[in-house]
Amino acid sequence: MTTEISYIPDCFIDENYNFKSLIAVLKEAFSNPSIQVPMRHHHDFTNPKENIDSTLLLMPAFNPGKELGVKIATVSPNNGKYDLPAIQGMYVYIDGHKGSIKAILEAKSLTAKRTAAASALASSFLSRTDASSMLMLGTGALSINLIKAHSSVRPIKKVYVWGRNFEKAQKICNTLIDEAFACEAIKNIEDIISEVDIVSSATLSPVPLVYGKWLKKGQHVDLVGAYKKDTREADDEAIKRSSVFLDTYQGGLKESGDIVIPLAKGILSKGDIKADLFELCNKTKAGRVANNEITLFKSVGHALEDLAAASYFYELYRNQEH
Repeated sequence: MTTEISYIPDCFIDENYNFKSLIAVLKEAFSNPSIQVPMRHHHDFTNPKENIDSTLLLMPAFNPGKELGVKIATVSPNNGKYDLPAIQGMYVYIDGHKGSIKAILEAKSLTAKRTAAASALASSFLSRTDASSMLMLGTGALSINLIKAHSSVRPIKKVYVWGRNFEKAQKICNTLIDEAFACEAIKNIEDIISEVDIVSSATLSPVPLVYGKWLKKGQHVDLVGAYKKDTREADDEAIKRSSVFLDTYQGGLKESGDIVIPLAKGILSKGDIKADLFELCNKTKAGRVANNEITLFKSVGHALEDLAAASYFYELYRNQEH
């Protein structure tokens, strides 16, 4: 007897998500001590036609006796010129008891949704409860998801979007025209960054875009890009001025230049980092403690998020099938 394997495409995920529900699922997963997550495999490989390395990511997670899964993803920074996403991959969702494959999910939308939900989960602990404005840096697949996720946990009324290509930023605003908030494309980061309550950045920029000298008291900074040790989205001054939080110590301390470089310079120590999402969700550490505090959340992604999101979308898919 063979087990039927469900195939869950991006279009299903894009049409059947609810950020409030997905954020709640992630919060529960980060509060579950039984889920086991090995360090993800991170392999850079040469891409001679592009003269820039690509990356292979293998991300397993286990909920013993119940479910497990692994994401296989590639990151190709120059894919924009081919009108392809930088991150591509698949998720294999497996029965934790008998080891049979339950589903294969296309990972583009799965990753975008779970990443945005994790940032919004962090924001629910770290941004001011009255945060009403947001600056989105980046125009990739994550940007619309991050905007919608953040606005699901905070009363966002105005969103600004910046990208290296102004037309792409304008296109995002056009896509969001029916949302409850107003959206405006901007050409210069420094014109707006000091005015907003939340700054979210999801770019492949190798150099900082968020400068500490621009930050104002009470802001929350959400850094989602800079997935390599030698790349970063925020400068040293931004780190110095902020209370720093991570999605996980496991990946955050090792994988992104936003944390690795300040640690190496002595600008930041491990003891300076306030908490990760496990500690915030378990209420063993506090999030924002003062209205004038600048909080900074660094996300590198975690396989627990993928497993929780895959389980969420698998249940939705099975329920619609029946």
